[in-house]
Amino acid sequence: MYTRFIRFSPLAICILLTLGALSGLILTDWFLIAAVIFGFLSLVGVNDIIQTRHAITRNYPILGHLRFLFEEIRPEIRQYLIESDDDEVPFSRATRTIVYQRAKDIEDAKPFGTRMRVSESGYQWITHSVKPRHIENSDFRVEIGGPDCKQPYNASIYNISAMSFGALSANAIMALNRGAKAGGFAHDTGEGGISRYHREGGGDLIYELGSGYFGCRNHDGSFNPEKFAMRAGDPQVKMIEIKLSQGAKPGHGGMLPAAKITPEIAEARDIPMGVDCVSPASHSAFDTPIEMMHFIAKLRELSGGKPIGFKLCVGHRREFMCIVKAMLETGITPDFIVVDGKEGGTGAAPLEFANHMGFPLVEGLVFVHNTLRGAGLRDKIKIGASGKLVTAFHIAKTLAIGADWANSARGFMFAVGCIQAQSCHTNRCPTGVTTQDKIRQRALVVPDKATRVANFHRNTMKALSEMTGAAGLTHPGQFLPHHLLVRVTDRDFKVGDEVYPYMPEGFLLREDDDRFGYLNRWQRARAEAFEPIDSGV
Repeated sequence: MYTRFIRFSPLAICILLTLGALSGLILTDWFLIAAVIFGFLSLVGVNDIIQTRHAITRNYPILGHLRFLFEEIRPEIRQYLIESDDDEVPFSRATRTIVYQRAKDIEDAKPFGTRMRVSESGYQWITHSVKPRHIENSDFRVEIGGPDCKQPYNASIYNISAMSFGALSANAIMALNRGAKAGGFAHDTGEGGISRYHREGGGDLIYELGSGYFGCRNHDGSFNPEKFAMRAGDPQVKMIEIKLSQGAKPGHGGMLPAAKITPEIAEARDIPMGVDCVSPASHSAFDTPIEMMHFIAKLRELSGGKPIGFKLCVGHRREFMCIVKAMLETGITPDFIVVDGKEGGTGAAPLEFANHMGFPLVEGLVFVHNTLRGAGLRDKIKIGASGKLVTAFHIAKTLAIGADWANSARGFMFAVGCIQAQSCHTNRCPTGVTTQDKIRQRALVVPDKATRVANFHRNTMKALSEMTGAAGLTHPGQFLPHHLLVRVTDRDFKVGDEVYPYMPEGFLLREDDDRFGYLNRWQRARAEAFEPIDSGV
């Protein structure tokens, strides 16, 4: 009986207060205000009892709504009041703070030593030299373009990863591209095509070609060579990247409902208004590894010899080996490969895909790097990497284990004002980064945020130059696994060579016993099809 009284007492109190306020209306206007407030709450409570959708409010009228309120603001309470500086959800406050400070061009030094638990398993560090170097120029570059490339691109070793217009707001795209122009680095368009906002800033573009072929498609969604040649011929476009899969949702297509397609999105994607826009899970322009190589050659010809590559989140490792075997059989190689870790992803993705599909960056990168070494192709193909790479240490480690350059999406999102509200898919982004709401976008002031983008890149490269010099090197590309140490237990650590070994050049062609499972998969891979010769992945 007492429990029932507690559950229904808020409703009873509101009804009594409403009646009391109504009886006092002739005395003052305040009674009218009270009557409206408590009358509204009384109606809410009565509706709670008779509704059938929510058991909580049916049993706890009025009071039950507090649960939904606290559930709604739970992420903000955790982020601002509860979580520690080192909790990764998915980026720690300490990491975000570094980005914000570098973007604002203010000091990012920390007093009183590290807060990291250096004696715990998983801690990693870079060895330094007693004879450090001073590096004057931190504008580190890598030339991307294989033997068949006529227009190689001298890229920064740190660039903006793929984020489409539509996923990001117009103001965010403009700020990113202007920042890329000012800082001399590249901006990946994402699979949503090249929008007017990408062009406005004049920054270098990497044109991502997804399975929807946005910007170069026929009405049925198939690839249109003439439209591609026109887009790729733009001097602002420096490289073309075929997206096989992405980290957040590998192997998953998508659909943009007709109601969400604005005239600007339709223009960028070259799609009609009023029709659902489908991104298939796989490409229609090729079906086999050999066909994929011929498609790469076709894009290279249509683009006038610009670097052509592809991006993937590693899944079935044998399938990547099928692609490598097709390279050997056709003699056609991409100019670059971008390895996307499953920890990547700026937009929304199905929970199971985000949590349990695809290889994390480190494991995927090591596999791709060593497979190319085993096939004797590593010197012809550059490797980019993306997946939570926002600090100089992240970049140095990635270069050490096999990459030639690094990309970041969320790092640059933080630079333009993202606060990790994780409401990217709701169109209610509080900072105007991931919304198409014109009023919300207005909060993102393009000139200011473009400066922050350039600052973040410059200061991150400066920090990387200091780490490189401290290790006694002259360029970050000289980092190797032995510069990296990994604690494997509370007492023991291993040198990077043991954890992330470089396999011998040509070992797959010689069919050496590698002890890591490469050879077994290599023998089951074939260039003619992605399907295996026998069962297994």
